[in-house]
Amino acid sequence: MSRNIEGSRIDQVLQGAVDAGAVPHVAAIAADADGVFYEGAAGVRLDDAGAKPVSTSTHFRIMSMTKMVATVAALQQVERGELDLSAPVERYVPDFAELQVLDGFDGDTPRLRAPKSKATVKQLITHTSGLTYWFWNEDLVKYEQVTGIPNVVPGDMAAFKAPLVADPGTKFEYGINTDWLGRVIEAVAGSTLDVVIKENITGPLGMDDTMFALDEARQANKTPVHVKGEDGKWISAGNVLPDDPQWWAGGHGLHSTPRDYIRFERALLRGGELDGVRILSRETVDAAFTDQLDGAPMPTEIRTADAPITDTLKLGEGWTWGYGLLINTQDVPGARRAGTGAWAGLFNTHFFIDRTTGICASIYTNSLPFITEHEAWKLYGDFEAALYASL
Repeated sequence: MSRNIEGSRIDQVLQGAVDAGAVPHVAAIAADADGVFYEGAAGVRLDDAGAKPVSTSTHFRIMSMTKMVATVAALQQVERGELDLSAPVERYVPDFAELQVLDGFDGDTPRLRAPKSKATVKQLITHTSGLTYWFWNEDLVKYEQVTGIPNVVPGDMAAFKAPLVADPGTKFEYGINTDWLGRVIEAVAGSTLDVVIKENITGPLGMDDTMFALDEARQANKTPVHVKGEDGKWISAGNVLPDDPQWWAGGHGLHSTPRDYIRFERALLRGGELDGVRILSRETVDAAFTDQLDGAPMPTEIRTADAPITDTLKLGEGWTWGYGLLINTQDVPGARRAGTGAWAGLFNTHFFIDRTTGICASIYTNSLPFITEHEAWKLYGDFEAALYASL
């Protein structure tokens, strides 16, 4: 029997964030092993048809919350004996062997060298391969400017020509690792990533609203991305990402609804099973919620290199990375317990799975910049605190 909670405190947090202009809109949902016990929303999405209230059935671009879905697809291949996490990435996708390490610049000329070791599939999953994103690495910003190589947003295959910025295994550098992992998955499966995920994860879990390309009806239910105009009010920035990219992005390509994605969270909360359908073994799920950095240090802060896209990520001490999950190694007072797995999406979506307390939750808006300290980032914490206080 799922628990009943007093939701008014959480409702006030959501509505207060919208009223204060911290976010344009917000939807949130929480569940335990037995089912959903909280749903709430506030604010509107702005599109060509005007202002429409958001709900837990609204479609959002979940961006990097896609990463854990793709990671599960890879772990399924590991369980079937089809994929070796310790193998070099180039065994499955030979193009990876062409990547070099960016070691700085001579004027505007990039200095490139061979990596000191070959990146493994596991290092893609743990963001220790040396790949990065432009918005958290100034060297890659400059590299893209002087070479014309695009970032991942346009959906051009040329994005896979971006170099490493560190030797494999030496540091946590958040980046396009899971996009490369998606290509590994495709090579192993002999089919495209959208098919792999539909057949092995979203289909079995009944997540019919989670997909890369939305049909017409679901497009009409989707919120655009919002940014603040010169007057400080939220306006629509449109779709931002193309609906017809050259590749399905394991790192950021999925759309979903809060009601759909919570089924994925609940499956992980329950040790890999939901409603009689098992997507992973309990042992694999346990490993996903365990430190997998193999000694590479986890940064306490990642500074922004593109302020309109993201704020600085300020984690502090006591965090590590598992398989596709950010993990806190200490209890957060009044909030998640040690061992909770979590992550977020660039357009300000966030989820966490607290297996000790036995709950999972997620919160959604579609806006930029990401994790603005006194806006979306604060809302994440306020929502979590109100949720735990209501249990």
